Amino acid sequence: MIAVIQRVSEAEVKIHGKSRGRIGIGLVILLGVSEDDEIRDADWLAEKIVGIRIFADSDEKMNLSLREIEGKVLVISQFTLLADYKRGRRPGFTHAARPDTAIPLYEYFMDQLWRNDIQVEKGEFGAEMQVKIMNEGPVTMVLDSRVKFPR
Repeated sequence: MIAVIQRVSEAEVKIHGKSRGRIGIGLVILLGVSEDDEIRDADWLAEKIVGIRIFADSDEKMNLSLREIEGKVLVISQFTLLADYKRGRRPGFTHAARPDTAIPLYEYFMDQLWRNDIQVEKGEFGAEMQVKIMNEGPVTMVLDSRVKFPR
């Protein structure tokens, strides 16, 4: 699993012009599920995101986690994170999981965040969405479970 996480002061996802999810302080998580991802990838990624210290403390140092600030998350499925752009001009997406594999892992990942007392908002898997992100810092990081579990 690949997640691009962005520290935000606010974020919103709309589908067909209607708000589907909105958060204040927290993280936007753009989540890509690959064809060979497993439960352990979702577990590792959720644990990492809940505990990663990227929010400012009273000294303006990145010392606080999502849990410590009682932040929320907005999770957006994004298969394009798994693009293969090595050849040609049009990216290929053969490494992205098909919906029958990706949707259960996407849902499981969000359940793991909920189990860690993180409030979760989400887009709609496979839908055309408009995502408004007010990135703070800016702080953006890429987390890849393949670093922990090489293929």
